[in-house]
Amino acid sequence: MRLAFLIPPMMLLAACGAEDTKADDGPQVSINAGGEGGVKIRTGADGSKISIGGGDAAVNIDVPDLVDLDIESDFDIDGVKLYPGSKVTRVDIDANDRKGADTAVVKLGFTAPAAPRVAADWMAGEFAKKGIKVRRSGDTLTGRAKDGDDFTIRFAPDGKASKGEVRISKG
Repeated sequence: MRLAFLIPPMMLLAACGAEDTKADDGPQVSINAGGEGGVKIRTGADGSKISIGGGDAAVNIDVPDLVDLDIESDFDIDGVKLYPGSKVTRVDIDANDRKGADTAVVKLGFTAPAAPRVAADWMAGEFAKKGIKVRRSGDTLTGRAKDGDDFTIRFAPDGKASKGEVRISKG
């Protein structure tokens, strides 16, 4: 999974509707493509920044909000979305293509308006409908997407609702 291709579209999307959105209204987004000397994109309450390269050759750019992306609607694993009404709170993407090792880890923090058991039951049922086998341990689901990427979805109590993290990894 080469995620460096995300950079140009995100830079274009960064300017869309920036005057309408406060950075702290959406999820925190972090993209790290390439490790040392690579590309880093971060957005959040303190604004958005793109860094290219490292050390003396670094280019740092302040950009409008990147959080205009509709991550809740766009996110799915083989057609399975987060529990209805869930809100993504954080996105971290770490991709690396060093010495032929193409690796990537995507983490999404989220909140769901249901207890962990209820949300995990619903998602497990949705994966079953799509023919995706998942293993369950308590309120944690693990499996492999059709493209071969491994995923883990953890749910934890948050009052009467839940909070959790989706972790998708390749390599």
